[in-house]
Parts: sequence; C-alpha cells; structure tokens
Amino acid sequence: MSNANTSSIPEESVSKNPTNMQELISSLNAVMGDQGLGEDLETVRRVKQLMRSYVSKSQDWEKYAVYQDGTRYTRNLVDDGNGKYNLLILVWGENQASPIHDHAGSHCMMKLLAGQLDEDLFAWPSSNTCKSNLHMKRSAGLNTNSVAYMHDKIGLHRISNPSSTEKAVSLHLYSPPYDMCKVFDEATGAAVASSCAVQRLARPEHTACSTKSSTSLSEMPLSPAIRSS
Repeated sequence: MSNANTSSIPEESVSKNPTNMQELISSLNAVMGDQGLGEDLETVRRVKQLMRSYVSKSQDWEKYAVYQDGTRYTRNLVDDGNGKYNLLILVWGENQASPIHDHAGSHCMMKLLAGQLDEDLFAWPSSNTCKSNLHMKRSAGLNTNSVAYMHDKIGLHRISNPSSTEKAVSLHLYSPPYDMCKVFDEATGAAVASSCAVQRLARPEHTACSTKSSTSLSEMPLSPAIRSS
C-alpha cells in the first residue's frame, strides 16, 4: 500500500503526545487531512498511536459528555473532520449495551475516556438465509485510556458497560462517517437497518440530528442475555 497520505505531513504539525483534546483533534486532522483513514495502514497506525498517547482528562471532554436519562447511551459530536471522518463521545448508562452491529464499511477507532467497557466480537453470519446463533470470537475488557480498532473485515461487535454504579465515556473516530448501520439478532443472525443518530452541541444543550426515520441504534431492543445482566 502507498504511504502517500502521510509522507508529506510536516512532523511539526502532528503533536507527538497530545496533552489535551484540542491538540488531539488538530493532530488527527493533520494526519488524515482530506483523505480520512482509507486503506493506508500507516495512517491507521499513526491515528491509533495518537489516540493511545492522549491521556484522558475529564475537563477536556465533559462538555461533550451529555447523557439523557432513559437512554442506553448517547452519541455526541466533537468534530466533523470535514466530512471525511467524525469524532464522537459516547456516554454509556449503567449496565447498558449496544446491539450487535456492523460499521457500514467504516473504520472505527475507540478510546475509553472513563469507566469500563466490554467488547464482544462476533463472526459475520454464514448466510443471509440460514438462521443460526452468531458465533462469538472473543470478549475483552477495556479500561480507561485503552484503544481498540474495529472494521467490518474483522467482524461485528457489541459494546457494553458492565458497571451497575458508574457510567462509561468513550471517544470514537469513524472514517468515513455514516448514519445507518445493521444490527443483528444474536440468536438468529437476522439483520435490520438502524439509524445512528448524532447529537450536536447547541447553545448550550445538545439536539438530536438524524435524517433517518428508522429506530436509532441506541434505542434498539436488547437481547434477553443483555437485559438480564
């Protein structure tokens, strides 16, 4: 693969170790430019390193960490990346989880800013017409400042907050951005389309922004296994 996307970036434009969220955003912009992540492995590596090197401080991101009671989690826009990627902060309620979902062909880089999260990785269903349980490939716990990478080539996943007493906060980079994905039934492998609503910082509150009328990813019903956890 060509490294043309990154070789021309002046080193001084990229903070080696971002000390705050704004430095991280500036460095991500410098690395990805108007290309986003794409298929360049060096760009993916540099973005992952930037996400790892930033040490979470709540004063950097608390204004974006808006949570609405009664929802499983919220998706709050931090930066729109000129349309080539977006950077979101997700706030996870206690004992809440996402459905099993894909990423619509997008690269996903996730950093845990506060709390704990679990990631369950699943293989894709073997056939769209054959109903069978989804196969879980692995399950891993994420602690504060951990970074994980996800793409449809790796599989499907589910993110959950195992704590019954504390919310969790995570930073997600999606390239390219997307507003629809598929969610999967663990027991049958059946998939349905779901809207991925993003909230934008308004004057001072956030307001929901979605161009789709289908059920939001964060509102999809949980499987019995998650509901009972």
